[in-house]
Amino acid sequence: MLRPEDNERLVRVGPGTPGGALLRRYWMPAALSAELPEPDGAPLRVRLLGEDLIAFRDSAGAVGLVDAYCPHRRAPMFFGRNEECGLRCVYHGWKFDRNGECTDMPSEPAGTPLQAKVKMKAYPVHEAGGVVWTYMGPKDRMPAPPDYEWMRAPATHRIVSKTFEHCNYLQGLEGGLDTAHSSFAHNNDLGNKRNTRLLDTAPQLDIETTDYGYSYVSTRRIGEGKRYVRVYQYVMPVQQMRGAISALDGTLRDIPEIDGHIWAPIDDETTFVYNWAYPYDQSYPIDPEHAEMREHYAGRGKVDLIPGTFKLKANASNDYLIDRHVQKTKTFTGIPGVNTQDFALQEGMGSIVDRSKEFLGTSDKAIVAMRRLMLEAVRDVEAGRDPRGVDAQASRDIRPYDNIIAGDADWLEAFREGLRAKF
Repeated sequence: MLRPEDNERLVRVGPGTPGGALLRRYWMPAALSAELPEPDGAPLRVRLLGEDLIAFRDSAGAVGLVDAYCPHRRAPMFFGRNEECGLRCVYHGWKFDRNGECTDMPSEPAGTPLQAKVKMKAYPVHEAGGVVWTYMGPKDRMPAPPDYEWMRAPATHRIVSKTFEHCNYLQGLEGGLDTAHSSFAHNNDLGNKRNTRLLDTAPQLDIETTDYGYSYVSTRRIGEGKRYVRVYQYVMPVQQMRGAISALDGTLRDIPEIDGHIWAPIDDETTFVYNWAYPYDQSYPIDPEHAEMREHYAGRGKVDLIPGTFKLKANASNDYLIDRHVQKTKTFTGIPGVNTQDFALQEGMGSIVDRSKEFLGTSDKAIVAMRRLMLEAVRDVEAGRDPRGVDAQASRDIRPYDNIIAGDADWLEAFREGLRAKF
């Protein structure tokens, strides 16, 4: 369980909150690059950490992220004209560049000193890996932008998508770090007796704290003197990486992959989940057909989303399309799509779960460790120190990995090559 006061310190993300101050010390995803497809294109509404913002790609192709409202009379900049390296408010014509500088004030006398005084809130932006990143914390403490291996994989070898989740970010993050639930919530073939996650439903967890968060190992004994070992990475504050090399029946996947998620808080009660995947090495480019098939299997393909949004068609309003007959005969949940199964459970807890009512077990070791690191980081920020994980170099070359090994083998030695970054 978590004390209510500690829960509040983590789940509240707006300006002036302990959790919000912590999250603002890291680079966070603000949008997909694909949402801003062309220079001088339509502005994009962005809500991140409880703040309403506008993103736009200027004439030079650079992305700006500014206040959603004009500093003149608070008119909405979403309706602004994106022109000549700036966003012009359509109310009185005031124009601002991506750094928030006022470059034109046509409703005022020429040469007015007011123009030099007016500035719009603007956040630094870094575009890489198909994602627009931003840093919303103190400028004098801004770390180097992230440089994860999946971001360095070429576009031909990378999948990046985004989904909307109606609950606090921490519920999604905890679901991603929870390896035991895959034996149940994601059992989509009740008759498969070779499923490695069903042969041992109580995995042993070992955690090693690192400069970026922690690495943890899930070990399942699957008979015949073998073990299924899966190495995860938790990268502070809100990213999970996991190996996806082996299929559930213990065979190698057609395209061995590594995948993960970032839970970017929209506000206290809603989240955008950034989903990414890339192949184990450069021998396996990912074609669009495979990418869409993979996303549809998860329940977040193009056909699974409400058109024009990142929201699932299967949602709380229709009980996530649960089929009770399928639940009895074919799958554990009766809900199609791995992503949808997670959302049904995480959103079903309520917008913000009361963790003081929990009874945690040994399978929750990774979740407990994450909470401790996050609370430690909150205290560090309050004390004026840099929190764990802000150094991009610490997580630059890490990767997860999973495979089947002999029962007496040293997994670290067996995984040495698999854990080495290749992009």
